[in-house]
Amino acid sequence: MSSLRLLFSTSTNPLFNLAVEDTIFRSMSAEQKVLFLWCNDNTVVIGRAQNPWKECNTQRMEKDGITLARRQSGGGAVFHDLGNSNFTFMAGKPGYDKSVSTQIVLDALQKLGINGKATGRNDLVVETEEGERKFSGSAYRETMDRGFHHGTILLNADMSRLADYLNPDPKKLQAKGITSVRSRVINLNELDATLNHERLCEAIKQSFFEYYGEESEPEYISEEALPDLPNFETTYAKQRDWHWNFGNTPEFSHQMDERFVWGGVELHFNVKKGHIEEVQIFTDSLDPAPLEALQLALVGQVYSNDGVHAALEIVQNQFPQNQQELEQVKNWLQLQLA
Repeated sequence: MSSLRLLFSTSTNPLFNLAVEDTIFRSMSAEQKVLFLWCNDNTVVIGRAQNPWKECNTQRMEKDGITLARRQSGGGAVFHDLGNSNFTFMAGKPGYDKSVSTQIVLDALQKLGINGKATGRNDLVVETEEGERKFSGSAYRETMDRGFHHGTILLNADMSRLADYLNPDPKKLQAKGITSVRSRVINLNELDATLNHERLCEAIKQSFFEYYGEESEPEYISEEALPDLPNFETTYAKQRDWHWNFGNTPEFSHQMDERFVWGGVELHFNVKKGHIEEVQIFTDSLDPAPLEALQLALVGQVYSNDGVHAALEIVQNQFPQNQQELEQVKNWLQLQLA
């Protein structure tokens, strides 16, 4: 029986694919070497220690139907569309070695006529007339007895959309956690216009088999053909959950201010695990009572438009005579927190 396992996902749902990856990693035997090849559509994937509100234009993402997905590994934020290919290598220890999986990818590209090389910051680059250009970024995760290395390869990604979603609105966020490092990138289609996901996956598969000197039958998986993996449904439910993707954010603070006809408002949030833990509101309004009530109502709410809406609803019921001012505050806050 082969020690290799090869899986292809035909789903482009990032939440499904990341749940498959995590489930395989947790359940694989220490003797196995696993290659998982997949592709996501319309997604921003963030590292496990990142703040989505700081890394991403969450308002634009929601408007355009872009999924946010938090992965189990560290590293920075990346945008995926169907012009990206994703790979994951997993192995038990002591056989796990991230330099091996990097070499397998480089060998595969060599077969396709592309001379890539690894750099010190977990990136793969090619030399161009304009200098080195990055086409792949990686992240890693290790436990006591196993490890994985996963990354994305730019084939024909829409670079303009990278800027749309990975450039956050300028907000006064004081955030802990990991901030993404931007690099100059290139699509490999600029070097070979015929290169696509299927050709790349075939080349990586062949390099994987050649490196280990054995083969295995590919497994094709999707949401219609669910993988035979222990506790997959539980992992998939967690991956889809707001509390993992947004709520797992390290503690941060958000300060904002606005001037209305009836007075100025300055607001300070302290946010922990995606929930508003502390609020301070300052105002020179002649009637500060509704804003004082809002300060209390916001504590404990989810840091989102839904949370703001719930708090404002409480206060609007308490102060029906201040509906107009409170509606203006609600519209302002929902823009700020988007």
